Amino acid sequence: MRELAKEERTNINKWVEDETKGKIEDLLPPSSLNEKTAMVLANALYFKGTWKKKFNPEETKDDDFHLLDGKTVKVPYMTSKKKQSVRQFDTHKVLKLSYLQGDDHRSFSMFFILPNEKDGITKLEKELDAENLTKYFNWTSREVEVSQFRLPKFKFSAGFKPTGALQALGLKAPFSQGADFSDMVEGPNAELLYLSDVYHKCFIEVNEEGTEAAAATGAVMMLKSIAIREPPIDFVADHPFLFVLREDVTGLILFLGRITNPSVSQ
Repeated sequence: MRELAKEERTNINKWVEDETKGKIEDLLPPSSLNEKTAMVLANALYFKGTWKKKFNPEETKDDDFHLLDGKTVKVPYMTSKKKQSVRQFDTHKVLKLSYLQGDDHRSFSMFFILPNEKDGITKLEKELDAENLTKYFNWTSREVEVSQFRLPKFKFSAGFKPTGALQALGLKAPFSQGADFSDMVEGPNAELLYLSDVYHKCFIEVNEEGTEAAAATGAVMMLKSIAIREPPIDFVADHPFLFVLREDVTGLILFLGRITNPSVSQ
């Protein structure tokens, strides 16, 4: 049974790696499956998008990025003199960059939420709820002149177990011995299954061309006006900010994260 668990872990990890074009490797660690494992739920997401307005790599230059501890690091900043979809709110600004649309009806955008204060990301995160996110997504995405415009390139990957976070959010029943997966699983042992652990990994890269991103999750069970002339707006993302990758037709959020240091893989 131990060898079978090892073999199945290898098969699942290979499937995830293939589905994410090699961006997610080893979703399930060696200790994730054992002889008591009855079923594994796994999903994978891969996204690669090209900006409608690409950035010119020759204009990318290094400049300071302010970290939360007061230090600075040099990072490559993309820039453009083209009009941008930027909106100024009381304590932060929101930038919307759209991707080229494919052959189907789907439309994707990335939103960058930048606090006015260099150390304002913590307060911004506390105010970030469904209502505010909807407000950002629904504001008229008119383009305005930009004065200073700089956005850092970044790339990171991360892996963690969101089991505790899911339970803290109230998702407790699936992790209990009283869980009922009989509507999902057929067979005499369906009522004996419960969720023991959840493993999640993600990868995202933003550069002059666009965005490449991937994510995978594995759960282990034991038994989108009127033109108005506005003054130019600055958007200089030289301190920690949030980003959201969204499908605009359905409103589905594919990725949501924070960038605190673009110079390292976070």
